[in-house]
Amino acid sequence: MTKINIFSGFLGAGKTTLIQKLISDGFTDKIALIENEFGEIAIDGGFMKEAGVEIKELNSGCICCSLVGDFEQSLKQVMDTYHPERIIIEPSGVGKLSDVKKAVATVLSDDVVLDGSIAVVHAKKCKMYARNYGEFFVDQIAHADCVVLSRSQDVTEKKLAETMEIIRQHNPEAPVVTTPWDELSGSQILAALANSPLLSVSEVEQEQHEHEHDHEHHDHEHGHHDHEHHHHHHEGECHDPECSCHDHEHHHDHEHEHEHEHEHDHDHHHHEGECHDPECSCHDHEHHHDHDHHHHHADDVFGSWGQETTKKYSADELKEILAELVNADEYGVVLRAKGIVKSVNEGEWLHFNYVPGESSVETGAADYTGRFCVIGSRLHEHSLQELFMGKE
Repeated sequence: MTKINIFSGFLGAGKTTLIQKLISDGFTDKIALIENEFGEIAIDGGFMKEAGVEIKELNSGCICCSLVGDFEQSLKQVMDTYHPERIIIEPSGVGKLSDVKKAVATVLSDDVVLDGSIAVVHAKKCKMYARNYGEFFVDQIAHADCVVLSRSQDVTEKKLAETMEIIRQHNPEAPVVTTPWDELSGSQILAALANSPLLSVSEVEQEQHEHEHDHEHHDHEHGHHDHEHHHHHHEGECHDPECSCHDHEHHHDHEHEHEHEHEHDHDHHHHEGECHDPECSCHDHEHHHDHDHHHHHADDVFGSWGQETTKKYSADELKEILAELVNADEYGVVLRAKGIVKSVNEGEWLHFNYVPGESSVETGAADYTGRFCVIGSRLHEHSLQELFMGKE
């Protein structure tokens, strides 16, 4: 029997890190990994190859939509070629888990079962992503059999409670792992997932039908509000991914007079495109609340830019580059950046990662060439080219 696990999670949530932990300390069977990168440049494959995991990468789109047919063929190819006891699927960070599960359902049989799906949720950014990218982010939570929080050690008790409230709003029953990963063994994390049963193809299809019915009912209830909110965001120009400003007519947290004043003042900047509040969650018209339209493909909302390069960087230079990415007016809304590049120090390679408000630059293993990828919305590729490669 082949068991399939899906590891979902929004951009930068930590899916790859969790998979590495569970492979080294948790799973004991023969594993094949299918990775789906959003964008042209795949970065994470090298990390997994070091662990002896077979990889089938799909880089020309999102498996949840445009590559469903190819995805089915790839799954069968992996099973026929490697005969794994377990297949781990790591979808694109902007993929909808509901669509990934539909694709997986096409290959389920008496000998192939869905062993459970995990949604990895960044504890510090759950509220912001739910507001700005609910169509994609909330879908991952709602369809998960187990939710695993990342960076839970970095948030306050109040923030953690807020994150749990959002998760429970969309998924009341799934086990939620809130303990920091370094305090848990991989086996303990898998024990939480084990609370969910093995799913047959008929059960997966039934689950999808129930969720789709719920969404249709929910959309009908909110139809009028959707129209008003959508119109508002055609007017706004703030694209800061960390922003939480809203038009004061649409904000529902008017508990304090001071907050009223802040929201009103902030809305003035919102219309001028000058909002850079790191705690803000205002969004342009492409980004909707989870009760908004549910028919967008990831390619309609998100974009990617990246390239291979032989350019050498210092760690300080990379840190300065990553610090610049918060400037949404200059570079677009950058939600994720990662790469492996040569260092100015002979024989040294630098691995970098970025999500809004967090970045890291570390030395790591060499790759066949330098490469990096930036993912976000309305990316300004010319400006990004100058930032990473310098002016020609």
